[in-house]
Amino acid sequence: MRRRPSKSDPRCSFCGRSHSQVEKIITGPQVHICNECVKLCNEVLAEEKQQTLPWEAGEMPKPTEIKAFLDEYVIAQERAKKILSVAVYNHYKRIRTTVDLDGVELEKSNVMLIGPTGTGKTELAKTLAKSLQVPFSIADATILTEAGYVGEDVENILVGLLQAADYDVARAEKGILYLDEVDKVARKSATPTVSRDVSGEGVQQALLKIIEGTTANLPPKGGRKHPEQPMIQMNTRNILFICGGAFEGLDKIISQRVGKRTLGFGAEGSGEVDPDTSEVLPLVQPEDLLAHGMIPEFVGRVPVITTMDYLSEDDLLQILTEPRDAIIKQSVRLFAMDGVEAEFTEEALRKVVTLTVEKGTGARGLRSVLEQAMMDIMYEIPSQEDTTRLQITAEMIEAGIDQYDRDDGGMRRKSA
Repeated sequence: MRRRPSKSDPRCSFCGRSHSQVEKIITGPQVHICNECVKLCNEVLAEEKQQTLPWEAGEMPKPTEIKAFLDEYVIAQERAKKILSVAVYNHYKRIRTTVDLDGVELEKSNVMLIGPTGTGKTELAKTLAKSLQVPFSIADATILTEAGYVGEDVENILVGLLQAADYDVARAEKGILYLDEVDKVARKSATPTVSRDVSGEGVQQALLKIIEGTTANLPPKGGRKHPEQPMIQMNTRNILFICGGAFEGLDKIISQRVGKRTLGFGAEGSGEVDPDTSEVLPLVQPEDLLAHGMIPEFVGRVPVITTMDYLSEDDLLQILTEPRDAIIKQSVRLFAMDGVEAEFTEEALRKVVTLTVEKGTGARGLRSVLEQAMMDIMYEIPSQEDTTRLQITAEMIEAGIDQYDRDDGGMRRKSA
């Protein structure tokens, strides 16, 4: 005979079912919960985690609004910001559209950013993802090799994006992936060769399907692939790829092409010109990337090409002080945490810029120069409890840097 449940038997505090009606009841001091309610709670939490992105539920930000957001974090690069704003707007508009397109399929507008180091390529891509609140990841193309060779498989560039989405595949499939140093996977020769090029043309070939759109198999929780373990399937059709690279020597290729056309009219000479690189680079065409060693199929899958402007000293000064997360603003906040009101003179800021220009590393070098110049000050100030105000002058910056030797464009500590 089945025992009738007594009043002392624990019941689920949420659904009221008794122990005999469910598989398990977890008891607490005053509250109990059954396995069915635990399962329901997990489903609710999963739904909360996979909530729609802001631009999916609300109004899609216009290109002008996207650029205005970029202006708060990235100085100069007006042309690149406009092109990226339009490309990103069209990309996410394509994802969320419910309009019948009469069989017309909208293709992805992947972007190629070309420019020297330190001009803001990575910062632009990162800020774009921040403006749309989508997962963002940076992958380094230089570590990739063809499948079967020592190095990273191309599918592994997606693992970082999946981690940025907290392993929510649906969110990761709408993220932005910045592929850095993509110029380093160019062919070693502009013409195809019989020999194997496992880190050049082979990598480009392997990237084609992922950039265009395919279902990639990723190892769970970022582990290595194993034949017996279940894989996470991730569709790359709606992932926006932004490829960045310095493409050294590209300006000479463009000069040769432009020069042969512009001399004309019986002009003498080889047709080559040597204009300023900053004037030549914006004239880049897909054919120039082919001559640099990129394969036609890869260039065809990255239709939007834009170049980064060289940064002047005034641009670097603005980068140092004006963006929301400017380096000087960060330094002032750090001193404020120790109860010190810090102020940089105009001459001190220009000294930091001048030293950065000497290093030739673009905006990326600003933090390095400032950290080196301020090292002794940041070491002493926390111990000086009576100091409440600090003015940093050009002489103090110079004195801090004088402790380092300039060597090959970099800085190293002087030997004692």
